[in-house]
Amino acid sequence: MKGINKNTVAAAALCTLTSTVWSQAQPSAVPAYTLDGGLKFPEHYREWVYLSSGFDMSYRPAMQKGHHVFDNVFVDPDSYRVFLETATWPDKTMLVLEVRDARGRGSINRAGNYQGGKVMSLEVHLKDGTRFPDRWAFFAFDGTSVGKQLPRTADCYSCHATHGATDTTFVQFYPTLLPIATSKGTLARSYLAEEN
Repeated sequence: MKGINKNTVAAAALCTLTSTVWSQAQPSAVPAYTLDGGLKFPEHYREWVYLSSGFDMSYRPAMQKGHHVFDNVFVDPDSYRVFLETATWPDKTMLVLEVRDARGRGSINRAGNYQGGKVMSLEVHLKDGTRFPDRWAFFAFDGTSVGKQLPRTADCYSCHATHGATDTTFVQFYPTLLPIATSKGTLARSYLAEEN
């Protein structure tokens, strides 16, 4: 090894090993389907990019839940990076909506609300142009490891198509992404009309 610094060789080997271990440790965020068209549960979604939380959000004025809820939204890391560059979602994007119960009293908390441990519902908004005619589909997980696709007649499809700020997604509620979509001009005309 004449002329080659042993420290340089050791550092290169360590970088290669670290890179290999890191890539193996990262869970796949590619959607996986069952033979009957179900979506396999994205087990590691809480390690994805957190976009935002809502508190008692409702799209219908008369809707009363009788209890408080938080909704948390996560997106797979690869799709997030593409959105930062292009302000559009690539194919195979998965957005997870996790709804949790809200608690008012516990430990030292005496005012306001915090998220409880119970996940009340979980849905995935998935973009896959090779499987869905309108590119996007919704899947609901009812405590199972396989999500069932919601029928195209479900309100979520028309609501997202009509009111989604970018590519039928509610980017208007993601404070770190809305400025990107605004600056890159990818906001939907229907959303812009609602804002004026």
